[in-house]
Amino acid sequence: MTVITEADAKLWLCDTLGADDSVMRRLTRLVELLLEENERQNLVAKGTLPHVWVRHIIDSAQLLHVSRETLADGAWLDLGTGAGFPGLVIAATQPERAVTLVDSRRLRTEWLQRATDALGLANVSVVLSRVEDLPSNSHAVISARAFAPLDKLVTLSARFSTPDTVWLLPKGAGAQHELDMLSESWRHLFHVEQSLTDPAAGIIVGRLLGGAPQTRSSSRKGKRS
Repeated sequence: MTVITEADAKLWLCDTLGADDSVMRRLTRLVELLLEENERQNLVAKGTLPHVWVRHIIDSAQLLHVSRETLADGAWLDLGTGAGFPGLVIAATQPERAVTLVDSRRLRTEWLQRATDALGLANVSVVLSRVEDLPSNSHAVISARAFAPLDKLVTLSARFSTPDTVWLLPKGAGAQHELDMLSESWRHLFHVEQSLTDPAAGIIVGRLLGGAPQTRSSSRKGKRS
């Protein structure tokens, strides 16, 4: 099934995802806040605003549905959150789950904090930081929407993951190519799921079991030790 219209999007949230009235109120308020803020700073492309429920809300919320993996109830880490997608939508949909929103741009994190406060989301932590500077801490779920190529993303973020962590990575039309290009040094159970909002787009889903690319210098050090 492909969600095409704004009406389809709201029906999908209620009928498939099981969103109740309180969730729909939060998401509706999030859309209102986004439209207001987009007049002040370019959070999302203006051409997507007439289809905001499909392009941004469902495109984010589908991460709770597309995975064949069971999503544990633990903490969710969203890297490069930007305008709040997918992390802020996840937090609004699952207010009982701890969600950390990370972005390196001050204007974005200021917006995320204002939106979090307006929505009354006590489960959200907004962090202004580069991924490289974050303290290591494992999470149940890791998401990143158009943040970095897969190989770079995994290299930067593997320290936040355990073999039980589920990765949910919307990647557009290049999802399978990025997965094919992932270094063989990584042991993983990643696969590509089709996006509900775009038949041509894919979402990389799965678990990282271990391993890491080794540079020549690190290999030489290992031989000397």
